[in-house]
Amino acid sequence: MTVTATRPRGYPAVLGALGVALVCSVLVATGIGPVSVPAGEVLGILAHRLSGGTGGAGTAEVVIWQFRFPRVLLAVVVGAGLALAGAVVQSVVRNPVADPHLLGLSSGASVGAVLVLTSGATLLGTLTVPVMAFAGATAAMVLVLALARQRGRLQPLRLVLVGVACAHLFSGVTSFLLASTNDAAAQQQIIFWLLGGLSGTQWQALPVPALVVAATTVVLLARARRLNVLVLGDDACAALGVPAPRLRWQLLMLTTLLTGTVVAVSGGIGFVGLIIGHLARMVVGADHRRALPIAAILGAVFLVWSDVLARLVIAPAELPIGVVTAFLGVPLFLLVMRGRGQRLEGVA
Repeated sequence: MTVTATRPRGYPAVLGALGVALVCSVLVATGIGPVSVPAGEVLGILAHRLSGGTGGAGTAEVVIWQFRFPRVLLAVVVGAGLALAGAVVQSVVRNPVADPHLLGLSSGASVGAVLVLTSGATLLGTLTVPVMAFAGATAAMVLVLALARQRGRLQPLRLVLVGVACAHLFSGVTSFLLASTNDAAAQQQIIFWLLGGLSGTQWQALPVPALVVAATTVVLLARARRLNVLVLGDDACAALGVPAPRLRWQLLMLTTLLTGTVVAVSGGIGFVGLIIGHLARMVVGADHRRALPIAAILGAVFLVWSDVLARLVIAPAELPIGVVTAFLGVPLFLLVMRGRGQRLEGVA
């Protein structure tokens, strides 16, 4: 990866424009659905509720406040989290096609969730699937890190290769569990969870992922300058006094926490982590102090509108959101790669 000159003059304008785009996306997306509500009315309902108002709960207010708004907010949180995780993983392993899926984190989370769905375990009630998904992601990262170590050090290429191998192993375990259950309802739940979805989101699903994504973002931004050095290689790190092995471990564990938390509430949503980091670097350059906030906002906007499409394309039924991100992500990724030689600044 090469860290190139940034564009400090245009950065506040870009950040502000994307922030406005995100707010507008939330308002408009919250109003879209079987009961259509104009953005102005959505804003009024949210202002009323956020100021402590509780009376006059008409149909539109119930739909907006109890169902759509928490769902759209969760899309913001999950999109930002996946985008940040992808951007950081690509830099840590210095590989442009790396993302949490490549390192086996999402596959590990899937194993944990599918174990619950096939066994019918309800030890923690509705939290059983999210908790086991997070445990699966964490176990996958620990296994990958342990196998990728060589003489006490982590090499980026070895880490990617071990991650790919483990991801295939976990996918095999998931397929085996899916094939071995005769419960049709469980099979349907598993397939929908593997492809991701935000349906049924309620307010209680938001606090934990929102806090984790916010806290992790702050920590990653505090490490952004060191991350700029890390992508230059271990020799550059040693010359500049940056402890590369320790920093790499810290960043990977933060990425695991981020990925495991958001995948636990949304299922396996692909392509967000893969493409958004590249888009952010195209917009503001490879300096992580600027690219990471842009990636978070772009990821949030991307997933909000992906979820809108998932709700509308085959309404009244609903598509898994991973299907939508794949349809949008593949052509977008190809366009990004096509322009790589001209504009893409990032992993190399």
